[in-house]
Amino acid sequence: MATSTSPSSTRPQLAHLTAVMDDLKARGTYFKLRVLDDEQAPVCHYDGRKVINLASNNYLGLCNHPKLREAALAATVKYGVGSGAVRTIAGTMRIHMELEEKIAAFKGVEACVVFQSGFTANAGTVSSILGKDDFILSDELNHASIIDGARLSKAKIKVFRHKDVAHCEELLKELENEPGKKLVITDGVFSMDGDIGPVGELADLCERYGAIMMVDDAHASGVLGRNGRGSVDHFGATAKVDVQVGTLSKAIGALGGYVCGSRDLIDYLYHRARPFLFSTSHPPSVAATCIAAFDLLEDEPERIDRLWANTAYFKEQLTNVGFDVGGMSTPKSETPITPIILGDGRKTMEFSKALFERGVMATGIAFPTVPEGKARIRTIMTSEHTRAQIDQALDVIVETAKMHGIL
Repeated sequence: MATSTSPSSTRPQLAHLTAVMDDLKARGTYFKLRVLDDEQAPVCHYDGRKVINLASNNYLGLCNHPKLREAALAATVKYGVGSGAVRTIAGTMRIHMELEEKIAAFKGVEACVVFQSGFTANAGTVSSILGKDDFILSDELNHASIIDGARLSKAKIKVFRHKDVAHCEELLKELENEPGKKLVITDGVFSMDGDIGPVGELADLCERYGAIMMVDDAHASGVLGRNGRGSVDHFGATAKVDVQVGTLSKAIGALGGYVCGSRDLIDYLYHRARPFLFSTSHPPSVAATCIAAFDLLEDEPERIDRLWANTAYFKEQLTNVGFDVGGMSTPKSETPITPIILGDGRKTMEFSKALFERGVMATGIAFPTVPEGKARIRTIMTSEHTRAQIDQALDVIVETAKMHGIL
């Protein structure tokens, strides 16, 4: 007769993982996942508690837009719930091609390929277009997916100081006579500090030195540029950027990532990008939803206007009462991502928990997501927050900060 096995936590083979968790608890930076009970909205319910949501990437409120809901339902009825295969075998549906064509036209480039996530778009692209004899020049605060892709490529990695174009040029000069391709990568908007990368200046550098220029526009898509075309458009650098990466999981409101560029680049990724080759394609409902979202970016630009108006007001109020929202020990936020810098990890997580208990969802971020001593409450405005909701959240933040000796 079979007997039940003991819980895996009692097995010595995984004792090192338990030790890490115990250390996080001792530092006060251990967390449990908050569970959303209803839709992703400015006011919603997490863990059964009604909260004002300042933690969502749903910049333009498209997660819940009626037209996107309708598109998803109609595609499910017409095409079913899944594609049934990877893209290169039997899983490329007409709706996948329509989405790629839609994004390419929106971005003003020749072609586009859609990946299962923004992370796989970055990691899969960097790792496939370079090899061990090549060089990657990467901003020190670039997203983890860029870092992982660079490591997988086996290319030699050079890190330049954050947004330091002169330092990047020094590295390019050092490598000028080295064989191998050179790739410069930056985030368009940096996800933890909310500052904008020097995309235009770096693109000019790449022109002068014959380097490949790549931008991760995950947090710029739907936020910067004409109708949310991103940081590359914001700087007028479309013709100089070889690889544009974006996400369908933030302002677009659904799921996935994409890479835009030349037809040859996209055809190459069809053949060589491992996440594309070995992952089942999006459900048709997701593809349809994303197509509808890009239509909305064109048809409802006022959403972006509201987003920036809310952002300016929120930043101003936080600054006026004395919070550090970047620009002192960390880069200054220039976008709807507005960190409240506290420094100490334990204090940050305790503050986040206290805010939640008083009705504000604002996530604490500590090491290793950000460097030691740079812990922060990371907040994000959306176009759908009302002024009354923002003021209520501000009141809670200020009162709680005073209670905890932060202000």
